[in-house]
Amino acid sequence: MSKPLPTTVRTHFTALRALLVLTVILGIAYPLLITGISQVAFSDKANGSLVSADGKNVGSSLLGQNYNLPKKDPNDKNEEAQPDPQWFQPRPSANSYAGDNSGASNLGPNSEDLLKAVNDRRKAVAEFDGVDPASVPADALTASGSGLDPHISVAYAQEQVKRVADKRGLSQDTVAKLVGKYTEGRSLGFLGNEGVNVVLLNKALSEQK
Repeated sequence: MSKPLPTTVRTHFTALRALLVLTVILGIAYPLLITGISQVAFSDKANGSLVSADGKNVGSSLLGQNYNLPKKDPNDKNEEAQPDPQWFQPRPSANSYAGDNSGASNLGPNSEDLLKAVNDRRKAVAEFDGVDPASVPADALTASGSGLDPHISVAYAQEQVKRVADKRGLSQDTVAKLVGKYTEGRSLGFLGNEGVNVVLLNKALSEQK
C-alpha cells in the first residue's frame, strides 16, 4: 500500500487544480462567451462605436475630439491651437481630448484660475461665434469630468449654426436640421439633458455638398 502524500503536498495539488479549473472557466470560457454575446447583440458598441469617413476610421462616437486648424509650425509645442470655424466645436477639455489621460482640471469653484479660464473662454467663444458674451452656454465654458465627452448642449450647438453655415456656404436651415437630427434625448428618458454628439454631427456636416 502506497504511503499517502504529505498534507502540505496534497493541499498544494488541490490549490493547483482549483487554479487551473478557474483559469479555464473565468480566464478563457467566460471572456469568450461575453465577447460572443456582445458581438452578436451590439457589435458596433463592442468594437468601440467607431466613426468612419472615406473608408477610414476618424474617431469614436463615444469620445470627443478637437476640431482645430493645422498649426503653422507642427513642431512648436508652445503654439496655441486655434479652433476651425468650419466645424462645430466641442466643450473645453482639461486634457485636450487625449484618450490616454482622461480627467478633469480638479479646479474648485473658488479657484481664481478656474474663474479666469471661464472668463477667457466666454470672451473667446463670444467673438468666435459672434454672439453676446452673456448668452454663451455654460458647457462652452467648463470642461466635463472625463475631458472626453463628445456631447454639447443643444443651446451651444444652436449658437454655432450661423458661423458654421456661413463658413461652409450652407443655409442656416440645412445646418440647423443636422443639429436636430443628431440631438440625443435624456438618458433613460429622464436623466440629464438633451445633448448633441459633435463627432457624429461634424461627420454628417462633412458629407454636405
